Amino acid sequence: MSLSNDLLFELGGEELPPQSLKKLSQSLLDGMLAGLQEAGLNYQEAKAYATPRRLAVLIRGLDSQQADKVVEKRGPAIQAAYDAEGKPSKAALGFASSCGASFDQLERLETDKGAWLIFKQAVQGQATSGLIPDIIRKSLAQLPIAKRMRWGSSEHEFVRPVHSIVLLFGTTVIDCEILGIKSGRDSFGHRFHAPGAISIAEPNDYAEALLQQGKVVVDFEQRMDTIRAAANAAAAHVGGNAHIEADLLEEVAALNEWPVPVIGNFDARFLELPQEVLITTMQANQKYFPVKNAQGGLLPHFITFANIESKNPDAIRQGNERVVLPRLVDAEFFWKQDRKQSLADRVENLKSIVFQKDLGTLFDKTERVAALAGQIATALNQDVGAAQRAALLAKTDLITNMVGEFANLQGTMGRYYAAADGEPAAVALALEEQYFPKQSGGATPSSKTGQILALAEKIDTLCGIFSAGLIPTGDKDPYALRRATIGILRILIENQIALDVVSLVESALAQFKHSFNAAETRQRVVDFIFDRLKGYCLDQGFGNDEFEAVLAVGPTQPLDFMRRLQAVKTFRQLPEAESLAAANKRIINILKKSEQPVSDQIGTLVETAEKQLLATAEASSAAILPLLHEQNYTQALSRLAELRDTVDAFFDQVMVNTDDLTLRNSRLALLAMLSNQFLKIADISKLQS
Repeated sequence: MSLSNDLLFELGGEELPPQSLKKLSQSLLDGMLAGLQEAGLNYQEAKAYATPRRLAVLIRGLDSQQADKVVEKRGPAIQAAYDAEGKPSKAALGFASSCGASFDQLERLETDKGAWLIFKQAVQGQATSGLIPDIIRKSLAQLPIAKRMRWGSSEHEFVRPVHSIVLLFGTTVIDCEILGIKSGRDSFGHRFHAPGAISIAEPNDYAEALLQQGKVVVDFEQRMDTIRAAANAAAAHVGGNAHIEADLLEEVAALNEWPVPVIGNFDARFLELPQEVLITTMQANQKYFPVKNAQGGLLPHFITFANIESKNPDAIRQGNERVVLPRLVDAEFFWKQDRKQSLADRVENLKSIVFQKDLGTLFDKTERVAALAGQIATALNQDVGAAQRAALLAKTDLITNMVGEFANLQGTMGRYYAAADGEPAAVALALEEQYFPKQSGGATPSSKTGQILALAEKIDTLCGIFSAGLIPTGDKDPYALRRATIGILRILIENQIALDVVSLVESALAQFKHSFNAAETRQRVVDFIFDRLKGYCLDQGFGNDEFEAVLAVGPTQPLDFMRRLQAVKTFRQLPEAESLAAANKRIINILKKSEQPVSDQIGTLVETAEKQLLATAEASSAAILPLLHEQNYTQALSRLAELRDTVDAFFDQVMVNTDDLTLRNSRLALLAMLSNQFLKIADISKLQS
């Protein structure tokens, strides 16, 4: 028997949910590989395949059999293995019996912690073909499927009905039953182009056989590349470029096994609508790729993909044009109707919409955000009027027809409607930027008014939901507070905004009128913010100990926190860092153990080393003062690093806890002075060597 072989598993059935196809495919691969690892089976490489009607996994160079191994069981300690007469004890005989062995077959294990009886048994490895079916069944059972279904008279469950199972190890079918279907070597091609059985001779033939005989591109990434290239080529025919967003590209690939592009057109009059409206209509409702000109403006064309090579592609084009027309007409109607009433006139209507039962209506939220935005604008010396006007109008587009139909256009339509109403450009832009960043890694607001509104809106939501007791737990975060908090931090840090988040939290909490424990809520919100800040910092490549070193001194401005953090990261690369970190740990421990309060007055010192340390410490204190004022923490720590030699000399030559109480107090005060210089930046004692 070959030492290794290739394995192919394919599950074929009805069309799988397109938005979860890629996730299901990856989860199946991960589950099978985890099963192989648990079974002690090695392989060379693995690949997942997925189309609307199949999930498949190809594993190359898979061990044909588990390695033989010796199983070792530990029994009673030697001292308990024999009775007073030196004969095997009941415990020893019972252990031997449980192993299916005689006492004479037991061995002795000697360690530095004692000696025990053990039993060693050689276990022959099982054939891979006998292990694979259960590995697959377990992997399928663990797929992230929200709701499973049954079909026909079967009791088996899956996300969609299953019709075929291909399971090959080398050229041999692994004979078994999975989800009630007997395994074989027959796959099935495209539903219309090649509906008959396609016999797979061996695993490596799979993708090519489906492509050539079945009109199916089984490789998901290859299918996305095909769609991207075909869309761009089709767009070029009408003088444009395909507007391709990653999520839609993935969804279209999950809808087609044999993607064929079709160019459609729509009336150019619809180009008078905001292009985001047209793009959303085409993408969300119809799964079309819009077409843009070289300047980024929309052209009256779209690209759709048919999962078939039609003999009459014009019929497909005309059908899609007929379907999209009423969608565009509706959007045009919403646009015209919404503009009949200004955003300012809609503010009063916010009083009838509940934001959250304890926090009141959207109008109540608007008033709170406006007040907070005014405070932030004042602190930043920005336009208070623009910030408060933007806050007043921030939620009014939520009650327009367009946003009612396309919720993802909230903010975007606010910008368009505000501009149409003649609102200042800064106010209009802020209405859209209040929701920035929209996703992980997305852009933060570019305008000052947008930054202010986004901060005020997110802080009000964060503090309000916490005050109502709806704190995120586990994976439950219905108000997206984690995302909002990361947004707050990114806006402050990445736009160099020096604001104190603790003060912002206190200002926000002061506005709520319902009953809650303000002090407790404040602490919970602040802890939540700094937990998110830790995750952000670790993602940026900072170490956990570096973060803890800065956190220990309690800076409350995220921007200031990051400057300290960068300084600590730079400091620890210096040759003096390890010695000074150790010295700071020693200093902190000495000060903690002091039986009396440490004075801030340094009295008489007698040793040369301690006098020298005092002189250098006084010099460094004066030198870093302007650097701290400028928040130039990197240079300040670099200056403090120059203390290493005098600190080392002090600890080598001076005994701090001398019997002379007056001298001891002077030395403790000196160490406290030294420690406080570092603690003005970070607690470097927390750095790990």
